[in-house]
Amino acid sequence: MKTLLPTSTAGSLPKPSWLAQPETLWSPWKLQGDELIEGKQDALRLSLQEQQQAGIDIVGDGEQSRQHFVTTFIEHLSGVDFTQRETVRIRDRYDASVPTVVGDVSRQKPVFVEDAKFLRKQTTQPIKWALPGPMTMIDTLYDGHYKSREKLAWEFAKILNQEAKELEAAGVDIIQFDEPAFNVFFDEVNDWGIATLERALEGLKCETAVHICYGYGIKANTEWKKTLGSEWRQYEEIFPKLLKSNIDIISLECHNSRVPMELLELIRGKKVMVGAIDVATNTIETPEEVANTLRKALQFVDADKLCPCTNCGMAPLSRQVALGKLKALSAGAEIVRRELARQ
Repeated sequence: MKTLLPTSTAGSLPKPSWLAQPETLWSPWKLQGDELIEGKQDALRLSLQEQQQAGIDIVGDGEQSRQHFVTTFIEHLSGVDFTQRETVRIRDRYDASVPTVVGDVSRQKPVFVEDAKFLRKQTTQPIKWALPGPMTMIDTLYDGHYKSREKLAWEFAKILNQEAKELEAAGVDIIQFDEPAFNVFFDEVNDWGIATLERALEGLKCETAVHICYGYGIKANTEWKKTLGSEWRQYEEIFPKLLKSNIDIISLECHNSRVPMELLELIRGKKVMVGAIDVATNTIETPEEVANTLRKALQFVDADKLCPCTNCGMAPLSRQVALGKLKALSAGAEIVRRELARQ
């Protein structure tokens, strides 16, 4: 029987302290060589177990094998020099030292496929795997070669498509492309951003998702949110074209945000992963708070197309807080499932 309101996470979950520094983005590994490989697999198993104990329906790897959702993929590609670094403005929000594109980018071998196969062996549940989207990838680099954001995005889209097809063959049920840049560069999104995303998912038979949020709960993002006013209407700029796209699922931020829920009407007909957990606070939501967010979303999303989710990744949180939030997500979804069953 198909689960109504299947729960999931946006991506990352906290890493155990023996693998990497807790509550830190880009935290260096504490292990090396074969010990690191084994440690990542142990962390993946642990992350999966915690998701299952919390009642999450569509599970992931918690990004335990990745230091960062974008750069870990990029560092496996040819044409990018991580020793030649430049400071760039990330999503018009904060400065970061990033690697440089020095030549034609290409993928010499699979990046996450072995990790996905390992996860597939651990569970019979549906699994979701996250990849960075083309636009967010180009926004995390200095391009010293193509000198064109669009051209580089098309090249990354081809590479992502190669990886996505192999992930599908490894048994991944949903492939998610993370595109927080879609909430910033609206003209580019509509001109070529969605087109490059569709190139990345070309030929896939599994379900596909795009995750568009307002970012991790880090200071640069929370400060940016304070400048967005009483209503966050960024989704309004891109939803009409996303509705017409080939993407199956749209994942977005709702709980404790100022996104007007009625914007979901612009993507009616698509499956929607409704972010019902705020990743920018250590306060654990109550099941009723989660349920209330889902009830509001159900005014604009059909019940069979709604998937309760987290607003974004939870890598910067403590494991205890993250687990509490996952349990609240499941409990809140169950409240609404029972309400729907009585209707």
